[in-house]
Amino acid sequence: VQLQASGGGLVQAGGSLRLSCVASGSSYYSNLMGWFRQAPGQEREFVAAISRSRDVTYGPDSVKGRFTISRDNAKNTVYLQMNSLKPEDTAVYYCAADPRLSLGTRADLYAYWGQGTLVTVSS
Repeated sequence: VQLQASGGGLVQAGGSLRLSCVASGSSYYSNLMGWFRQAPGQEREFVAAISRSRDVTYGPDSVKGRFTISRDNAKNTVYLQMNSLKPEDTAVYYCAADPRLSLGTRADLYAYWGQGTLVTVSS
């Protein structure tokens, strides 16, 4: 399966962006889809995940209430709506997928990764 992420860009603090990630190939491989991010000089961080049945979980408290993960199973696409963006949200955002049916927050649980899309939030 291949994952193609898009939607990143430059936005001012307080603004919004919507990331998308399309998974090609059999939908079996993307039962679980998630978003991670990696800021310069930092480790990759879990942001949010969603199962095929649309159970969701979020990572750091800093994104809860501001970010919303969703998916369109018919399009094999996962979205990350990011509102009230802050400079500390600046990072490369990666989408990931895995055949497992349960939610996962660890990067090593995901078998497939997209190329990343850069989000830059200016102050």
